Amino acid sequence: MYAADNASRNAGIRLVEAGIGHATATMAITADMVNGHGIVHGGHVFLLADSTFAFACNSHGPVTVAAGADISFVAPAKEGEELTAVATERARYGRSGIYDVSVHSGDRLIAEFRGRSRVIGEQQ
Repeated sequence: MYAADNASRNAGIRLVEAGIGHATATMAITADMVNGHGIVHGGHVFLLADSTFAFACNSHGPVTVAAGADISFVAPAKEGEELTAVATERARYGRSGIYDVSVHSGDRLIAEFRGRSRVIGEQQ
């Protein structure tokens, strides 16, 4: 999936590891990602978390998309930092799933994301 994901790759997101129900990805914060307050724009943090969620929820095989998601921003990140997102499957039931993604810069928590997935392809 990552190889065909132009949005993630063009944003500088790198898939570090993926397995059944989990994934880890990173993204370096560049000057183009910083808002008028000198911190990373929340949309970029959401993009990293959402992409990592997608890698985890698609790990089971059938095409799976987001049914919804929300994010809580905990701390700001700045240019030059590298963010790491770790997605973990919390539940899978029928065609639906729930995934949590934590975004860190080093040991510092930046955001917590919860995604709800829905299988739209054939189930295996």
